[in-house]
Order: sequence, then structure tokens, then C-alpha cells
Amino acid sequence: MIRTIVFYPDPVLRRTGGRVTEVTGEIRQLAADMVETMYEANGVGLAAPQVGVSLQLAVIDVSHDEECVSYLRVNGEEKTLGEICPIIFINPSLELTGAKEASEEGCLSFPDLRGEIARPGEVRATVETLDGKTLVIETDGLFARAIQHEVDHLFGKLFIDRMSSARKLAIRRQLKEMQEEFG
Repeated sequence: MIRTIVFYPDPVLRRTGGRVTEVTGEIRQLAADMVETMYEANGVGLAAPQVGVSLQLAVIDVSHDEECVSYLRVNGEEKTLGEICPIIFINPSLELTGAKEASEEGCLSFPDLRGEIARPGEVRATVETLDGKTLVIETDGLFARAIQHEVDHLFGKLFIDRMSSARKLAIRRQLKEMQEEFG
């Protein structure tokens, strides 16, 4: 089922999501709905707060571009994006490494808004799956960026918070219009 995507400035986007302590049928359905919603919206990731649910649950699929990473290891084994995407994960923790790299990002909760965001180029993410497994994902490129972006959502941080001061000034009017339209 396609879920409604929540737009800025909805307060749920600023909340820290609760940890998922039990994977119920409801959680599994939410995850399936989120994957379907992400695809429908032509996104590469979606976090539960973006569909109005304040939980540490996110989905990512960047497998449309196998070249968007230079390496991918899951629990120490080399993998391809096609082998693990779409990935559904809960309760993540991140170790960020590598030099910061600037790249343009967008967000499904901010229609028509994009901005240059500097993030560490590599990530080591420890996540849980809905099947109770713990995965340690080490990667770079778009996958690392998407993981960081979605995990930010789970802790109430938005990509606009990571924009330069100059860019924030430049989009101030757009944000005000969104607050009037969706607030």
C-alpha cells in the first residue's frame, strides 16, 4: 500500500524515532508499504518518520546503479547492491569515515528542493533486519550517502540542517512557503 509522505515542517520529522523492540506483522507491513512508497515516489530511500511513524525503520534501494559504490561489504563479505537491495533495516548505528564529500541531495519530504551536502565518504553501519539478524555494512558512494541521510531522519535531523549557511539563506523563502502550505 502506498503511504502518504509527510512534508516539512511536520513535527514528526524532528522527533527521534523509537527503537523497534519487536518485529510484528504491523512492522513488516509498514516496511513493505515503505518500499512500495519509495518506488512510487522515485526515491532511493525512505525513513518511517517520512510516512508519519516515529520509529527507527528505514528502507534503501540504490541497486539501479551498481557503479554508485566502489566497494560493499556485509559482515566482512564482498556483496553487490543487487544482493542486498532493497534493504530494510531497524535500530541503526553508524561509524563515519573518509574525507567529507559534497554532493547534491534531495529528500522526498522536501519536494522540489535540492542542495549540496557534505558528508563523510564512507560508512560502517550496524543495523538489524526484520529477521533478527545484525548486519555490518561497509560502503561508500551513493549507498553510504543514502544510509546517512535515512539514519539522520530516524534521529530528527534533516538534510537542510547539513546545508551551508549560504544555501540555507538561499532557500529560506522556499522553506517559508512549505511551512505555510504544509504547516
